[in-house]
Amino acid sequence: MSVISPAADPIPSKINARHRDRQAVVYVRQSTPRQVERNRESTRLQYALVERARALGWRVDQVVVIDDDLGRSAAFTVDRPGFQRLVAEVGLGRVGLVLGIEVSRLARSCRDGHPLLEMCALFDTLIADADGVYDAANYNDRLLLGLKGTMSEAELHLLQARLLEGQRAKAQRGELAMNLPRGYVRHPSGQVIFDPDEQVQAVIRLVFEVFDRRRSMRALLRYLVDHDILLPDRVRSGPHKGEVGWNRPNRATLGDMLHHPGYAGAYAYGRRLTDHRLRRPGQPHSGRRYQPDPERWMVLRRDCWPAYIDWETYERNQAQMTANRIKHHGVPRGGPALLSGLVRCGRCGHRMALAYSDNGREARYVCNHLATTFGAPRCQSISAQPVDTLVADLMLAALAPSSIEVALQLAEDLEVERATLHQQWTHRLERARYEVTLARRRYEAVDPDNRLVARTLEWEWEAALASEQMLLVEHEHHCARAPVRLSEAEQSAIRRLAEDIPALWSAPTTTAADRQAIARLMLDQVVIEVAGATEHARVDCQWAGGPRTSHDLIRPVRRFEQLRDFDRLLARLTELRRQGLAARAIVDQLNSEGWRAPKRDRFNEPMVRQLLQRHGLGNTRPIWSGQVLRRHEDEWTLQELSERLGVGRQAVYGWLRRGRLQARMAKVGGQRIWLVTLTQADITRLRSPVSVNAGKQEP
Repeated sequence: MSVISPAADPIPSKINARHRDRQAVVYVRQSTPRQVERNRESTRLQYALVERARALGWRVDQVVVIDDDLGRSAAFTVDRPGFQRLVAEVGLGRVGLVLGIEVSRLARSCRDGHPLLEMCALFDTLIADADGVYDAANYNDRLLLGLKGTMSEAELHLLQARLLEGQRAKAQRGELAMNLPRGYVRHPSGQVIFDPDEQVQAVIRLVFEVFDRRRSMRALLRYLVDHDILLPDRVRSGPHKGEVGWNRPNRATLGDMLHHPGYAGAYAYGRRLTDHRLRRPGQPHSGRRYQPDPERWMVLRRDCWPAYIDWETYERNQAQMTANRIKHHGVPRGGPALLSGLVRCGRCGHRMALAYSDNGREARYVCNHLATTFGAPRCQSISAQPVDTLVADLMLAALAPSSIEVALQLAEDLEVERATLHQQWTHRLERARYEVTLARRRYEAVDPDNRLVARTLEWEWEAALASEQMLLVEHEHHCARAPVRLSEAEQSAIRRLAEDIPALWSAPTTTAADRQAIARLMLDQVVIEVAGATEHARVDCQWAGGPRTSHDLIRPVRRFEQLRDFDRLLARLTELRRQGLAARAIVDQLNSEGWRAPKRDRFNEPMVRQLLQRHGLGNTRPIWSGQVLRRHEDEWTLQELSERLGVGRQAVYGWLRRGRLQARMAKVGGQRIWLVTLTQADITRLRSPVSVNAGKQEP
C-alpha cells in the first residue's frame, strides 16, 4: 500500500466549492487493542490524513478526526460509536469529504458499507482513500467502491478461514491451548496437570462424588451451600493472576463442571456450535449453543489429561442431567405418588400422567394421550394408592435379603461422607493458618519507619487473624453437631433400621422423594391394565436389570355395579334375604365367604341396607318373621304391622310411643325388637282411613 504525499497529490476535479464549504472527516480505526499498541505506524498514517485534507483545500478548522473506534472491529456497526457518529454527520449534510487510509476501514461488511455509500450519494459527500477520490453518486466510482468493499469482505473471510483451519489442525493434534477448567493448571513444559493445591483437588472430587449420590444439580448445590463449601478457580488476569480464588457455588458453574469432558481426561474442541440465526450484531460470540453429542464435536481425544472421573462416569452424568431436564424422567419432582414417571398404560403403551386432587392428598395414574391427541375417550385411570401399596410391598420383599448389606453400606457411606467433610475443614483451617503466617511475615519484613505501608500490612494481618478465629468457631460448632466418627449408639441405630426395612420405609424421616428415588433405582417401568371398569387390574413390573413380574390387583371402585361378580353377589344377597337374615347376619355371611365391597375389603350394615333398598329387596319379607318366638298368633313385629296396615314403620312406632299400642320387648340374635299384641278386630279398626290418616298427621 502506498500513500501519496500531500505535495504531489493533485486536486481532483470532483472536489468543488460546495464540498469545501463543509467538513472533511478523517476516520481512524484499528481492529484490536493489540494492533493499536503494536501497529503504531498504521495509526500514524491514518492521523496523517489531516494534512492530505488540507492539501485538498480544506482549512484546519474544517478537518474533524473521528478516532472513537480505535481497538474496535469493523465486522459490525454495533458498538462502534465512531462509525455511528460519521453516519450521523453525513446524514445531517455537514460532511463534504470522508477520508480513510482505505475503504475497508469504514466497514468490513457490505451490509454496513453500502448504506453509508447510499447516504454519501444522497448528500453529495465524497470519499477518499490512498488511491483517489470517489463520488458515490457517479456510477463508475460507485461500482469501484462496491468492488473494493466486496474484496475487503472476501479478504476478511479468507483470513478467518485460514485462522480457523490452523486452529483445527492444531486441535486435531491436541496442541491448541485453551482455558483449562478449574482444578487443572498448565506446566511450564505445556503439559496439563492437576492443580497442585490439595484443597482444590479435594473440592473438585467432592463435587462429582456428591452428584453421583444425589443425581441432581440442585441437590448438589444445596449440599455445597449447606456445608459452606466454596468452589476454587485460578485468577486469570490482574495483579493476582495465578492465585487460587474461592467463589460461592452457583448453578452455572456446576453445570460447566459437570458438562466439561476435561474432568474425564479428554481433550475436546468444538463443543459449542454457532447458530447464525441466534447471533446478535456486535456480539461475535453470541449464538453459540452447547452440543451434547460427543460424536458431533470437532475434536475429541480421550486419555490426554489426568482425570478426576472415568469416561463411563462422565457419560452417566450426562445421561442423568438429560433425564432431569425431561419431564417424568430423572430425579423425582415432588408429590406423594411412589411411581411418578414410571407408569405406562397397558392398553395403548403411552406414559400415564399423574393427577392430584384433594389438595395433593389423593393421586391417580391417568392415560390421556389418545384423548388429547385424537379426541378419543380417555384410555384408563386408576387410583395411585393401591398400586403404590402393591409395588412398595414387592420392593420391600426384594430388599429383605440384603438388609445386612444395606446396613453395612449405609454406615460406610456415612463414615466416608463425614471423613470427606472433615478433610474439607482441615484444608480450610490449614489455608487460614497459612494466610495468617504470610500476613505476619509481610508485616515483619517491612521497614518499621515506613508507616504508610506498615499500617496496611498490620491491618491485613489482623484481618487474617479474625478470619482464622471465625473459622475455628464454625469448625467447633460443626464438630458438635456432627462428630468426625459415628458413635456406637448411631451405628447400632443404623443396623436396627436397616434390618427392619419396612420400619425404615415408613419412618417419618423417610420422605416421599426418598421412596421415589428408591423406586427409580429398582424399577425401569410399571405397566398397568385395568379390566374394563371392574375392580380387577394387572400390574407388570419391569425391574432394573431386566426381570419382569406380573401381579393381580384389586382396586377400589365407586359402585357395586362395577364389580366383576356383581350378578353373583346380587343373587347371593337375594338368597340370604329370602332366608330371613337381617342386615347384620348378611354382613357376617358375605364377609365369611370372602366377598369384597367396592371401596373396602369388608362389608358393613349400611352398605347391605343400601344395596337391598336399591334393588327392591328391603320389604320382600319381614326381617324377623322367621326367627321371633311368639306367645300367641296375635303378636306382630312393627315391620309386619306396617305392611298389614299400609303405613310407614315410623307411623306405627309413633303409635307405640304414644301408648296407642301395647307391646313387649323380645331378643332375637342379640337384637331387641318390639312385639305388638293386636287382634284381627284391632287391625281392622286401625286400617280404617280415619285411623290411618290420624296416624300420618300426628307429629
